[in-house]
Amino acid sequence: MAFIQTIEFASEQRDDILELMGRWSADAMGNGTAKQGTMVEDRADPGRFVMAVTFESAESAAENSERPETGAFAEQFASMCSDGPSFREFNVIETYGD
Repeated sequence: MAFIQTIEFASEQRDDILELMGRWSADAMGNGTAKQGTMVEDRADPGRFVMAVTFESAESAAENSERPETGAFAEQFASMCSDGPSFREFNVIETYGD
């Protein structure tokens, strides 16, 4: 069953976060088990973000989390956050559209 992990956080370091997430996504989708990532910024609260990462399963997400590279990215990412990160996990029930 497909699985999505969300990461909600706030940061004043928008450009640095985007650069880090670009490097993380290249690694996680190239060498890890992540399938897709989408980052959104709250229009009403600039500097507050949610990142949604899709995996084939909860098990593949756990496998990705155990990678040393993921831990290194997570440590650097957390140091850039002024609030969070806060993680949530979801089983995908159905997908609509592209």
